[in-house]
Amino acid sequence: MRAAGRALVLDFGGVITRTLFETQPENERALGLPPGTLAWRGPFDPAADALWRSMQAGEITEREYYLERARETGLRVGEIWTSLPRFLRRVRGADPMAAIRPEALAAIGSAKRAGAKLAVLSNELDLFYGDELRAGLAFLRDFDLIVDATYTGILKPDPRAYRLVTEGLALAPAHCVYVDDQMRNVLGAVASGFDAVHFDVTRPAEGFRMALERLGLGMESGHHA
Repeated sequence: MRAAGRALVLDFGGVITRTLFETQPENERALGLPPGTLAWRGPFDPAADALWRSMQAGEITEREYYLERARETGLRVGEIWTSLPRFLRRVRGADPMAAIRPEALAAIGSAKRAGAKLAVLSNELDLFYGDELRAGLAFLRDFDLIVDATYTGILKPDPRAYRLVTEGLALAPAHCVYVDDQMRNVLGAVASGFDAVHFDVTRPAEGFRMALERLGLGMESGHHA
């Protein structure tokens, strides 16, 4: 049990799941839109996504970014979408596992077998996905703790969000390896004493490799998950 007494703490959207940017071709097919209709690409082409740049600059929140993308995408198919779960259900269909990163499942399996605790710290798990879609993600039953600001109302990088994790797991912050794709949340974790990894959504395997190394597990462990 090489990672006993430690925890792998993951953001959900973008880390455990593929981003909407990565699934744009599938999204367009699901909506019956011509290829290239959904031109916003976020971190994959920030120069062409002014709204993403505005979010990164702190001018709007992540929730506001996706709500606007939901609104404008709904209008393209003649519908009014005011909730993010509706958006996700329409573009990702009935199988929520289709958007889960295989690299995430491998890392989760490696950490669990090594004796680490598992936690999710998300600003919008059920806000984005809804509890129905989440119920279809069987691997989440392996998690010791899920902290979701949909219910707590405490958004990262508020220090209280990270404290909910350490209190819930009964672990010191330094024994928690936290992974997030938003730098402000990574910096918040570091300020709270966590060992944190900034997850590059364009290089997911690298992000999980780094996280497993921080837990004291080698690259090989991730491959055998």
